Amino acid sequence: MNGLTLGGIYALIALGYTMVYGILKFINFAHGDILMVGSYLGLFTFNLIRGQTMGPWTIVAFFIAMIAGMIFSAGLGMLIERVAYKPLRRATRLAPLLSAIGVSFILSNMAAWMWGTKSRKLDYPFDNSPLHIGGVAITPHQILILVVVIVTMVSLKLFVDKSRIGKAMRATSLDQDTAKLMGIKADRIISITFAIGSALAATAGFLIALEIKVYPSMGTMTGLKAFVAAVVGGIGNISGAMLGGILLGLLETFGVALLGIPYGLRDTIAFVALIIILLVKPEGLLGKVEKEKV
Repeated sequence: MNGLTLGGIYALIALGYTMVYGILKFINFAHGDILMVGSYLGLFTFNLIRGQTMGPWTIVAFFIAMIAGMIFSAGLGMLIERVAYKPLRRATRLAPLLSAIGVSFILSNMAAWMWGTKSRKLDYPFDNSPLHIGGVAITPHQILILVVVIVTMVSLKLFVDKSRIGKAMRATSLDQDTAKLMGIKADRIISITFAIGSALAATAGFLIALEIKVYPSMGTMTGLKAFVAAVVGGIGNISGAMLGGILLGLLETFGVALLGIPYGLRDTIAFVALIIILLVKPEGLLGKVEKEKV
């Protein structure tokens, strides 16, 4: 259960990386910091709505705060794309990458300046006492994560596969210039992609905030490991991002619990897995080998 819930978090964040890469072929390294900003906004919204009351209303306030964080992060993602990435689409691949790193530092430093470096805790809106089902201890928080992750992943998959915007996303991913000739507004599709990826990151960050305190650098390592999950599954492949996230969460959990890897070295498991995948199957588990045009 620990591995599945951790993997679900990684998968939600990895989806943002893989969707952007699928269309623009570049890595948005500010993605983890968008997660952090969404977590802060969700935290403040939750505390504002809840006040000092407890009970069923706090659960409603929790989901309202999560949606508020998602909406704000979606707008932030679209703004960043418009200001920092769109002018560099025709530049060398290094330019948008450096721009993304710059945006990452700007967001983390602005968060530290606005809210301070002291971490903040999101109080549980419900009793988190573990439930024992078939000899397995499951907390309501884990159930919440699994439900949100499953609903989100299924909804996203159906959206991309069945909706007109989803089909336009896939067409833009295959060939942006040809998609424009076919009447698809590629700029609009790219903005929507950034909005969806950023909203998913904010959802993951808000779920993380129930266990880990919110602080300005919280998205750095989490974002990097989610990027590893996207690469392991096959960068640019939505199903691959889901699979990579789940596998990475299970690998981290079982590596500490069964293999005796010290907890302090848990983060290294993801990067060891990345190196192995790159050596054995560089395109990822569900990825396909692509020949680039010169």
